[in-house]
Amino acid sequence: MSEITKVTSSHLSRNAIVYVRQSSATQVEQNRESTARQYALRQRAEALGWASDRIVVIDEDLGLSGATAHQRTGFARMAAEVALAHVGIILGLEVSRLARNNTDWYRLLDLCSMTNTLIGDADGVCHPSLFNDRLLLGLKGTMSEAELYVLRARLDGGIRNKAARGELRRGLPIGLVWGEADGEVLFHPDEAVRAAVRAVFERFQEFGSARRVWLWFRSEGLSFPLQVHGSAPLRWAAPTYTAIYNVLHNPVYAGAYAYGKSRREQTIDEHGNSRKRIRCLPREQWAVLLPGHHEGYIDWLAGYR
Repeated sequence: MSEITKVTSSHLSRNAIVYVRQSSATQVEQNRESTARQYALRQRAEALGWASDRIVVIDEDLGLSGATAHQRTGFARMAAEVALAHVGIILGLEVSRLARNNTDWYRLLDLCSMTNTLIGDADGVCHPSLFNDRLLLGLKGTMSEAELYVLRARLDGGIRNKAARGELRRGLPIGLVWGEADGEVLFHPDEAVRAAVRAVFERFQEFGSARRVWLWFRSEGLSFPLQVHGSAPLRWAAPTYTAIYNVLHNPVYAGAYAYGKSRREQTIDEHGNSRKRIRCLPREQWAVLLPGHHEGYIDWLAGYR
């Protein structure tokens, strides 16, 4: 059955949705050809018989990943319109533009099948209620999900390999900065910053308690350098107990390079809702730990615990 014969007057009486999506803001900015090709699907809808005023472009998900439908308001609006039988066809450049996981993909296929909605991409027009078309769409969805997995695995592999050498540059705590060489970590160039960090370890050696170190800073009216992220300006403020505690428990200050100290976990709560959390791992489960990677404020064997 050709794609023209699949399009009936019932489909043409409803809207044609052109769904436009790019995975990140960088892709939107740099890969403009793909975005232009997606917008050009308006002409594809007109060639299939839809009037221009019946063509709706949904592009509010530009810059969002298709790995999940969460926060993709455009995808949710499209699915709602399909469920209400307001849509005759959904056009996307390829399946991966619509969804990168089979949960969202098959939910959309089921809605389209129940409401007699077509799905079209660069290869043709499919009707999800027809066995052969649904089989093809299912295979495309599986391949799209697998492609995302392969891309992630390749990226994660490169990141882990670089981290294993101690060369992966991530945010450093106050008092340390990256040098020019691969994996080079240096003391902060500001002597006042270095003195503040050293004061934490000196007072801890004297008091033996993070809380007493914190109280000492407060009693002396001393400030501590704070920085939200590496490119943010440095500011001085009264230290919190958490800030002092984090300094004393960060292995980077003892000259060690550490990676993979936490893990993302997904759980289901008592209401059946998916919840994500970050769980800190014990030291023996860290992915990478390289003592002696750089010069620290304290010695690894003598001071870090």
